[in-house]
Amino acid sequence: MAEAVAAAGLDPRRQRVVSLVGTGLRESAEVERAALAGSVDFPAERLHFADAVASAASGVRQVVTLANACSAGGSALALAQDLVETGEADAVLVGGTDGSSASMLAMIGRVAARPTSRVQPFDADRAGVLLGDGAAVLVVEPERPGGLARLLATGLSCDAGHETAPDPAGILRAVHDAHHRADRRPDQVDLVLAHGTGTTLNDETEARVIAEVFAGCEPGPLVTALKGAVGHTSGGSALLSVAVAVEILRTGRVPPVVGLTRPASEAAALRLVRDAAVRADVRVAQVDAFGFGGLNAVTLLEAVR
Repeated sequence: MAEAVAAAGLDPRRQRVVSLVGTGLRESAEVERAALAGSVDFPAERLHFADAVASAASGVRQVVTLANACSAGGSALALAQDLVETGEADAVLVGGTDGSSASMLAMIGRVAARPTSRVQPFDADRAGVLLGDGAAVLVVEPERPGGLARLLATGLSCDAGHETAPDPAGILRAVHDAHHRADRRPDQVDLVLAHGTGTTLNDETEARVIAEVFAGCEPGPLVTALKGAVGHTSGGSALLSVAVAVEILRTGRVPPVVGLTRPASEAAALRLVRDAAVRADVRVAQVDAFGFGGLNAVTLLEAVR
């Protein structure tokens, strides 16, 4: 948070700065520490990130924690754009994070029949998800010189189709919503940074949705995914992918899908980046983020040239 404030040159004491933090389980590690210490009186506000934000960015007017599963950062990004475009804030600090905790480990440990040692998005031999630990913070503000990328739009959907299994119809609604809000056609999207959890249900569903959305686009967008390199960071995963997308837009260097050696049959139609990074003229990037309960967020970003 402090690094983002400094890099953007924000002064929350003189500007109207709001912070939105997306998370899956919030500060569950705090509850666990209190329980181990024998405390039964745990203040609910300690589940949120107001104190953490205040310690790094004094003067922020409001801090809101959004517990929206693994798409939480994307949801926060959508709300941040609304706040800036409606003039409710001069800038928004958008964060995404989930610290490792016993609660998170127990939940992810029950997603697959047995533990896996690595994440292999879209690989025929994928064995499931593995947690990562990380956070990302981005600054959303009106466009000005020096901006890293243009935030076009984020499409959202909440289909509640199943507790854990993704619903292709719900994902499609989020994708179409993003494209409509951004006023961009599928053939204008050069890259998809996939959610790519390395689970059977997610990868199969996401691959088929991407193939459907970009059917008829030649040659179609490049597709890469982050979790093979860093693991699944839950509430931080959407914004970590957005941060990587911003770097791709700036540098034209697209990293490969780490862990991908033998693409699954359902991903055969995708232009997956494998083995090594490639150079590409990426002008518009799409970032997918899907969460338990059908919480979906799809973001479109554009290069600043």
